[in-house]
Amino acid sequence: MNLTRAIATIGGWTMLSRLTGLLREVLIARYLGAGMVSDAFFVAFRFPNLFRSLFAEGAFNPAFVPLFAGRLETEGPEGARAFAEHCYAVLIAILLGFVAVMEMIMPWAMPLLAPGFDDLPGKMALAVELSRITFPYLLFISMVSLQSGVLNAMGRFAAAAAAPVLLNVVSIGALVALVPYTPTAGHAMAWGVFASGVAQFLWLVRAVRRADMRLRLVRPRLSPDVVLMLKRVVPGAVGAGVYQINLTVNTMIASLVANGAVSYLNYAERVNQLPLGVVGVAIGTALLPLLSRQLRAGETQAALDSQNRAMEMGLLLTLPAAAGLITLAHPIITILFQRGSFNAADSLAVGHVLMVLAIGLPAYVLVKVLTPGFFAREDTRTPVRVAALCMGINVGLNLALMVPLGYVGMALSTALAAWFNVAALIWLLHRRGFFTIDARLKARLPRIVLASLLMAAALWAARQGLAPWLARPYWRMLALVLLMAVGLGGYAAAAFLCGATHVADLKALLRRRRA
Repeated sequence: MNLTRAIATIGGWTMLSRLTGLLREVLIARYLGAGMVSDAFFVAFRFPNLFRSLFAEGAFNPAFVPLFAGRLETEGPEGARAFAEHCYAVLIAILLGFVAVMEMIMPWAMPLLAPGFDDLPGKMALAVELSRITFPYLLFISMVSLQSGVLNAMGRFAAAAAAPVLLNVVSIGALVALVPYTPTAGHAMAWGVFASGVAQFLWLVRAVRRADMRLRLVRPRLSPDVVLMLKRVVPGAVGAGVYQINLTVNTMIASLVANGAVSYLNYAERVNQLPLGVVGVAIGTALLPLLSRQLRAGETQAALDSQNRAMEMGLLLTLPAAAGLITLAHPIITILFQRGSFNAADSLAVGHVLMVLAIGLPAYVLVKVLTPGFFAREDTRTPVRVAALCMGINVGLNLALMVPLGYVGMALSTALAAWFNVAALIWLLHRRGFFTIDARLKARLPRIVLASLLMAAALWAARQGLAPWLARPYWRMLALVLLMAVGLGGYAAAAFLCGATHVADLKALLRRRRA
């Protein structure tokens, strides 16, 4: 599978995953609302995800895939299979012990993650109970990560990219089916998370078998290759840990702010992640191998041009997305979530958080554009150090803003820290002679900003005109669709009129896709 097809496959499944994930959040809002039960569930789900990022995507997979691919190239399928089976066995042994220990110490671990839950009777006990249900998900999803690495190294991307969709589909099914039979909707959702881990694992077991790379369970053994892989896990764990610790600290502080604050931040982040996940993943995935090839070939000017074009594309897509989310935050949240246990006050609170989080949306994508400039030069330490500094800034701003602004202050601190991350990465790349904003980007950036502002103005005017429709339950969705059409059409027209992009760019993109 060539690079373009791989990116299209991953991007398509990522979009479907984000959309089904958004549907899952809509149903969570309906059944759980934004209060004690939802806070307890989101913390229970965050706990295994923290370690999943350390054991799986954040550390294990980046260390495993290059070694497996190398074995596949030099020793053929059987040599690669033997290496994967030893890693498989060692990872299972480590995780079984870790999950067992965490299940036992959960009543003492949970107060560290959500100290504010003790203020509401029963909330801490509920979080502990839900976490004990969800935590085994870590074992299954880590096995999924290894199997995904095997498939991706073999050029098979579809099954692994589709696995996250199963998380959402199974969770939705469990929520709807189990609510009448569980103590709370949070219990139904927790069992759905557990079941989704099993479903994803079995899905990829089948996919690996179809790829003729069935992995047998062998006796765990620390072979030299496994030891090398584990040594390479450590830097990845540090890098992933910075981001995950940041999220964990946000959760800890949110638990102290107010009942429902954890849920407000989670719902807003899910909406904000929709454009971020698709645009950021696509650009970051495509840019790193391209820069690596160009730099190895000595084509430094081509690499500089690639990074400028990636930044231009990122801003062209995310600045209007941010402007749209800021302008339409409250209608979006109301239409998506306000039903069942999720009331109008919850919509207002989450809408305010989304408006502030959207300020940082372009920065989150720009970080994915800038970090390949370091990774392609085999410098993995600098982005981690910058991220660690930004984590400290985020925590400091959280503590400073949590009293005057509450949960909105936490969203603002996250956005400001993201922009500081961008500024630091640009400064370091420029200082080392690795990045300079070219004339085309200098000329187009203010035009992209102007086009985004014009689109926001058109959206604001359309929102005022459609206000009666937005207030009617049965017409809200149609009104939102019309507003989205105004936004897309208005931005396209403004972008071409302002010179933010040109027809020639679109034609060139279409020619590259055909090629």
